[in-house]
Amino acid sequence: MSKKHPIIAVTGSSGAGTTTVKVAFEHLFRRMGINPVIVEGDSFHRYDRYEMKEAIAKAQAEGRNLSHFGPEGNLFDKLEELFRTYAETGTGMRRFYLHSQEEAEPYGQKPGTFTPWEPIPEGTDLLFYEGLHGGVVTDEVNVAQHVDLLIGVVPIVNLEWIQKIHRDAKERGYSPEAIVDTILRRMPDYVRYITPQFSRTDINFQRVPTVDTSNPFIARDIPTPDESFVVIRFRNPKGVDFPYLLNMIHNSFMSRPNTIVVPGGKMGFAMELILQPILERIMEEKRKAGG
Repeated sequence: MSKKHPIIAVTGSSGAGTTTVKVAFEHLFRRMGINPVIVEGDSFHRYDRYEMKEAIAKAQAEGRNLSHFGPEGNLFDKLEELFRTYAETGTGMRRFYLHSQEEAEPYGQKPGTFTPWEPIPEGTDLLFYEGLHGGVVTDEVNVAQHVDLLIGVVPIVNLEWIQKIHRDAKERGYSPEAIVDTILRRMPDYVRYITPQFSRTDINFQRVPTVDTSNPFIARDIPTPDESFVVIRFRNPKGVDFPYLLNMIHNSFMSRPNTIVVPGGKMGFAMELILQPILERIMEEKRKAGG
């Protein structure tokens, strides 16, 4: 952790909805005049899209499990090195994963590949990470120890699967069978490396649908925000102005002393109300530390 060079990480599994939190932070960064460096977790995968297919086939032939959720499929050491270096110096090495033809074209590369490693420009206000492993801890690495604010995005698992199935089918052209195979292959690593992170988070946002999602593999559509609630849990509720939040967010209520529940359609609004004073405090501590 570093008051001078703070790190914010948003962590959640594939299809969880971390992009919603990213958008909320982007609004706050723009409104508050904050200059972040954005780091995507995909850029710390070990293999590009084509290498990963070969590596998975080899692992399956050998009776091993390999997924983007676990250490074999990622460069956890590189991620921890970036967080540690940024906290100490305000810079570090990063690269980009090129998801689409549109992203790849300016680099003259194929989609599904990585750009070369490059130094982060000096003078950024903070590092903002969005991906799978912002709070990961293993026997070899401890990424979480370097994060100043760790946010978890954790829809209930059936909703998470529905979102992934629809996204991968629509945006990536995967068959339902291939998507289910991916979910099953990832499950051991999901249990070992993804879910433990949500016990380390400062704040969790968990979307809970109010419609039947009992069989996510036949769901025809994704439950809308208005068909859900968002359960927001604070690890340390001290300093959280719950009366203010309850007054500002219509139909919200407290379910535990550290938990507020808000209508799904108010998720983005609630995020900005909650995160703005935290960001203001982080930036004030940065100023006092000479950052």
